[in-house]
Amino acid sequence: MKPSLAKGTRDFTAQEVINRRSIINVLQNNFELFGFQPLETPSFENLSTLTGKYGEEGDRLIFKILNSGDYASKANEADWNDKNSQKLIAQISEKALRYDLTVPFARYVAMNHGQLTFPFKRYQIQPVWRADRPQKGRFREFYQCDADVVGSESLWQEVELVQLYLKSFSQLGIPVTIHLNNRKILSGLAEYAGITEQLIDFTVGLDKLDKIGRDGVIKELLEKNIAQESINKLDFLFAQSPNALDNLNELKEKFVGNEIGTAGVSELEFVLTSCLNLGISAENLKFDITLARGLDYYTGAIFEVKANGVAMGSIGGGGRYDNLTEVFGVKDIPGIGISFGLDRIYLVMEELGLFQETNASAVQYLFANYGETESLEAMKVIGKLREQGIAAELYPEPAKLKKQFTYAEKKGIPNIVFFGTQEIEEGQITVKNLENGEQETMNIESFIGVN
Repeated sequence: MKPSLAKGTRDFTAQEVINRRSIINVLQNNFELFGFQPLETPSFENLSTLTGKYGEEGDRLIFKILNSGDYASKANEADWNDKNSQKLIAQISEKALRYDLTVPFARYVAMNHGQLTFPFKRYQIQPVWRADRPQKGRFREFYQCDADVVGSESLWQEVELVQLYLKSFSQLGIPVTIHLNNRKILSGLAEYAGITEQLIDFTVGLDKLDKIGRDGVIKELLEKNIAQESINKLDFLFAQSPNALDNLNELKEKFVGNEIGTAGVSELEFVLTSCLNLGISAENLKFDITLARGLDYYTGAIFEVKANGVAMGSIGGGGRYDNLTEVFGVKDIPGIGISFGLDRIYLVMEELGLFQETNASAVQYLFANYGETESLEAMKVIGKLREQGIAAELYPEPAKLKKQFTYAEKKGIPNIVFFGTQEIEEGQITVKNLENGEQETMNIESFIGVN
């Protein structure tokens, strides 16, 4: 059988791994600089933990894990014959691969809140899985890099997360714009248009504006039985001013007597003005009133980061989710978090040519293999180099030198070491630099001492 990859997954070469690690190192350093602590959770959770947290669309994209053993024998025969997948899932699957890192984090907080010091700040860098349709920048297995704060309602958390985004992307060399909105504003708009009961349908449709355009959104809202009259009242959403504060002032007028909408405007105004007062350029921030994000659990601020000048979806996103732990029986633990999309960030950096050409091999010295006796002596020297943290290796077989040279060149090893019978007897070692062709002979002690 011809080997193949599962759809939506990838292998990573040594150079790709090095490039990915360089991104992770920047993010990890900044997470810790901002006071976040590391956390890891299992790759799979109880299906009940994940279901119902991501909306109807999200639930369909969760990778379910079949129960071990003869799972079919435990299924209801009528449901099996009727091919009733919704009923069958609960009978044949109890676990699922995690869809994101936020819900597992909320589950962790709910289980351990008695031992945590609040506000609790954690970062998490792990893979997640979604049964999505693969396309450029969208995979079925991908990494998320999250930073979350729970136990604080302070809007300074929103401001700090904007700073964390901008500092990280600045260090990576990616020019970005952070799109901001507030879930309360969306709730206020639904109330303003008289469609409060259809809030989810409204926000899911609105969130697709950049993908399907104004007409596509209107068509989808009509298909969700949202009245044309309500859609007409929301038509101003598609013609926003480039000045964020002007748009917020327009909303203030429309939200007179609209408590939740007014609260959302006030919160977002605080975040925007605080960021501007801290010296953040208005060009880096955009109040995007159509930004909804498809997750049901956001309750306040919503973030989405887009790379300037690159045709790519969002490379980061998040928001406030003050009610998330309630579904696990723990109330009054507000939270807010953001995520960096490692895989999309990689593609953006690749397109912008931001990765430095580096030697994928960390090995500095390849010792030529002259036979068993010489190899034993070479391994002694290699051991001393490794004690000093210097990467070195012995060519495994006593092959022709041309083959050993070719191996070193293809792996990008800069130096080849000759340590044959004559060198061993004289206590010397010869090193040839493959980059400039220079060759030097020295005694073993000097070689080890230099390194």
